[in-house]
Amino acid sequence: MQFSLITDPAEWQGLEVEWQALVAQTHSPLPFLEFWYQRTWWQTLGGGEWSSETSRLQLIIARQDGHLVGAAPLFYCEKADTPPALRFIGQIEVSDYLDFLCPQSELQPFIAGLLNFIKTEPGLLSRSLDLANFQDDSPSLSLLRELCEQKGVPYTSEVVQPSPFIPMKSSWEEYLASISKKQRHEIRRKMRNAEARYETDWYIVTAKHNLQVEMQAFLNMMRTDPSKVAFLTPEMESFLSQTATRALEVGQLHLSFLTFDGIKGAAYLSFSSGNKLWVYNSAWDPTFSCCSPGWVLLAKIITWAIEQGLTEVDMMRGDEVYKYRFGGVDRHVVSFKTSLL
Repeated sequence: MQFSLITDPAEWQGLEVEWQALVAQTHSPLPFLEFWYQRTWWQTLGGGEWSSETSRLQLIIARQDGHLVGAAPLFYCEKADTPPALRFIGQIEVSDYLDFLCPQSELQPFIAGLLNFIKTEPGLLSRSLDLANFQDDSPSLSLLRELCEQKGVPYTSEVVQPSPFIPMKSSWEEYLASISKKQRHEIRRKMRNAEARYETDWYIVTAKHNLQVEMQAFLNMMRTDPSKVAFLTPEMESFLSQTATRALEVGQLHLSFLTFDGIKGAAYLSFSSGNKLWVYNSAWDPTFSCCSPGWVLLAKIITWAIEQGLTEVDMMRGDEVYKYRFGGVDRHVVSFKTSLL
């Protein structure tokens, strides 16, 4: 493999077709590795999580016989409470899972060559890796640990937080039978209660809707949660809106709303990619708290996922109790740090 460093965003833009072809072959086909998402994140540096003054593109690619066979989507960054290092484009706060792009068959030589390249390439701004948000079963993570141990290179790797997923069944009734009796009765009770109080309906935003209006409604609903007010800076709102726009353009947006007598009461912003639904963010209007709007909409989303033949609804990072009440099974996200000085 021939490795090279890309520091010019314009050069990166020229890789779009090859990048997407690589996404289709990679060992971990995550929506956060798609070209549209990576570029959107870079344009706002995660909604302002990182400063443009101290962040530089450090994308490393590998070619074999002229073909793109691997990519390490990295950038250099630092800030007051965070030491200088190479980090994944996308980390930390707004991209639930991150990884390298490479087919499984080429992953071992790619990561071995990548570590050697990082150790010797003069154009890199750091030789320290601070990589967040691997899924705990990522083969990249296993290989990083194994290769560092072989070379006697110290590293640390820690579980950051759980990221539950809900396995799908062949029918709604089979799904309900797979969770505890108490919880399936609770889900049914909440759905009946909502339908008894209001005329309920739900919809998924498509190209026929005004996405700007729908996203503004979603952001306004998010703002009713005091814990999310500080999160929703102008930069973050811009990032979320741009992300939704690009996801709709590529057919991966799943923005859904639950309505009570025609009034929006809950929403989920998700991505539909591969054979999974990836639940990215949610919001609900406390006006309708008596009807458990978040629960009711999630039940409808799960029904939809089953009808589409999806294998799971990934609830992503966070150990909120409701995820487990819907049958969530834990995965974990894991960090990896090392220095190749």
